[in-house]
Amino acid sequence: MTKRNLVNFFAATAFLTLAACGQGGSADLNTEALTDETTTQTLADDTTDEQAFDSAGVSENEAPENMIEDTVDQASDFSTYSRASILAKYDYVDPNRVVPTTALGNALVYFENNKSKIKNKRYVSVIDYKQSSRKARFHIIDMNTGKVWSIRVAHGKGSDANHDGYAEKFSNVSGSKASSLGYFLTGSTYNGSNGLSLRLDGMSSTNSRARGRAIVVHGASYVKESNVIQGRSWGCPAVASSLKTKVITMLKGGSLIYSVK
Repeated sequence: MTKRNLVNFFAATAFLTLAACGQGGSADLNTEALTDETTTQTLADDTTDEQAFDSAGVSENEAPENMIEDTVDQASDFSTYSRASILAKYDYVDPNRVVPTTALGNALVYFENNKSKIKNKRYVSVIDYKQSSRKARFHIIDMNTGKVWSIRVAHGKGSDANHDGYAEKFSNVSGSKASSLGYFLTGSTYNGSNGLSLRLDGMSSTNSRARGRAIVVHGASYVKESNVIQGRSWGCPAVASSLKTKVITMLKGGSLIYSVK
């Protein structure tokens, strides 16, 4: 092989090597991106027995029939504020717009209409069951600052039959193992089969049996603060075990939680 041909040979080899490295690197990056979008880890479900009827089944909050769920667009008398004026009052809430607008508006209107009956006014929460359980869809709002803390939350096995991460069916019936929609007020804490837990009183016709069904906020090993399909509960809005104490401490004693689809 001549000197000139030898130089050409090495140049071609170097070019092919660089091309191969470039293709290999690109393929690796694409594979990582593809894996992140298409491969989903699914956590196991709650393996404990379904919670029995809560012996402390008496509501600790105002009777649901005494609560006002919505208000008219225009004030009808001196005791009622228009929806627009209420939302204007709370325009500092959720500055980064992470909570669904309509759901947040409904929660704020309910909060304002029933403020005198809501014991824990520091926090208002919205659980957005329209989102996959992979997402941080339990939005806890600090009503003093308007800031939102969003975390993962499980939904019931009866709400997600194929365990794809999306809640599709909701129920207020004992034994359904499904999540319930509507307005809740938190109650007292207790230590049950899932450790520290927070009782919930259903304020809507769609969740009025929450107490009797033992639908509570509790920590669970099948909920992780990561982009995975969470395990399914028996209907409870379960959170990661590492967060349960913080969440329950914040929300106990009469805080509003609005679950929506």
